[in-house]
Amino acid sequence: MLDLTTAHPTWKSRPSERSRLSAEVVSRTLLTRSDLAQMYELLETYFENTSCRQFESDLNEKDYVILLRNAEDARVAGFSTLMKIAVTVADKRVVGFFSGDTIIERECWGSSLLGRLWLKTVFSEADRIHAYSRDTLVYWFLICSGYKTWRYLPVFFREYLPHPESRASGFDREVLPALATKKFADEYDPATGVIRFHRANPLRQGVAEVTKQRLRDPMVEFFIRMNPGHADGDELACLTPISRSNLTPAGLRLLRAGVER
Repeated sequence: MLDLTTAHPTWKSRPSERSRLSAEVVSRTLLTRSDLAQMYELLETYFENTSCRQFESDLNEKDYVILLRNAEDARVAGFSTLMKIAVTVADKRVVGFFSGDTIIERECWGSSLLGRLWLKTVFSEADRIHAYSRDTLVYWFLICSGYKTWRYLPVFFREYLPHPESRASGFDREVLPALATKKFADEYDPATGVIRFHRANPLRQGVAEVTKQRLRDPMVEFFIRMNPGHADGDELACLTPISRSNLTPAGLRLLRAGVER
């Protein structure tokens, strides 16, 4: 039987001479107390209305964590959490890789290291799933309160939901609410595709503010239109199939770049 809860074996990258960063993916259970404290410090720096209890509760449901570290002192400079959610849609088995908190400190904005390791991790896990169950469909399920996260979709993937041209299949339109409802229950509104948390954590001022110049970007404008309450911490539920054929040229380059071990 396919085990959908086992975390990926630990991977580590060598430090980049240019960025002085290293990255690793580890089981959530292997995080140290120091790691947890540094991760929460980052969360509190960029998000409002946080609490250590809520952070640890959210983290405890995740399978593994991608850590970005300062190569000199090994301090956490960014992280992204992942969990697998299994549902059945129209008699088909579906696995969604859900991205939880994803934060990179401002000094490291622009680094592709965390993104490269994320792609390596998710595509390797998708390959492992298909080796045991060829008919299982695999997706990236993410939620976005800021346009910077949302911009990953049109840059790296061809098909995704919601899409400004509404090109997704009818099946994918069933998958998204199935995953969102299982994860967020009544906090998810299927009519709008937005998650409104009982305790929201909006981005702090200055982190991803939408200026008039940013609104000239049609993708940013689309995101704001779909998630008008983003400044209050509302999250837009999003979905994209995990397959190499669904990657844009930029996505393929990032995946092929890999991460040195």
